[in-house]
Amino acid sequence: MRTIAVINQKGGVGKSTTALAIGAGLSLKGYSVLYVDLDAQGNLSYTLGATTKGYNALGVLQRPETAKEEIQHTEQGDIIASSPSLAGADTVITETGKEYRLKEALESLSGEYDYCIIDTPPALGILTINALTACRGAIIPAQADIYSLQGISQLNSTIETVKRYCNRDLSIMGIVLTRYSSRSIISREVAEMLEQTAEQLHTKLYKAKIRECTAIKEAQATKQNIFSYAPKSNATADYKALVDEIIGEETK
Repeated sequence: MRTIAVINQKGGVGKSTTALAIGAGLSLKGYSVLYVDLDAQGNLSYTLGATTKGYNALGVLQRPETAKEEIQHTEQGDIIASSPSLAGADTVITETGKEYRLKEALESLSGEYDYCIIDTPPALGILTINALTACRGAIIPAQADIYSLQGISQLNSTIETVKRYCNRDLSIMGIVLTRYSSRSIISREVAEMLEQTAEQLHTKLYKAKIRECTAIKEAQATKQNIFSYAPKSNATADYKALVDEIIGEETK
């Protein structure tokens, strides 16, 4: 099972939307996908129609052996759902080896799915560290505004620390630009700066740029992924191109 974490400590950059779109795009290509929602806000779980009552992802982190029991099967895919109690994870998950809980849980499911897509909270705490320890690669969504450039270096510092102590195989797969408008000067300037940032981090800016599209918010409101809600939209074309890039990397 190939595990990908979608990560950014800044909120509002399209992280949950991107996690769902990547998983949905992979599913459409015939891959089996498991979602893990580590964000207490539960946006991914909401869109998939999963219940956030009970232990869910927090329960898995406390008792990794219960991972299979916590999987919910929805019409849009299988998910270990969020729980509001994840907000207190840093004070609850304190035992030795706390960074490896999700990795242990997912290893028990390794033969069940082709891909695992992890949605992470907008913070660099124990939940994000668990996601980075469990995955092979991280994808960073960055909104096409100047604030998105701030914090990516801090995020890279966390990734390098996890790589040094917990997961030597971890890498940044790439940065994906969201809410992009080719007509906007600032969007084009941010894209150029992110190209430079990606080079400094020994990664890349994905060629696929996710254009600003009202269909994304409409899909969220109707609890659908962008592929099923608006198959001919710009965002669908962009996310399809992103998924093609990801698969291309995996098959090299």
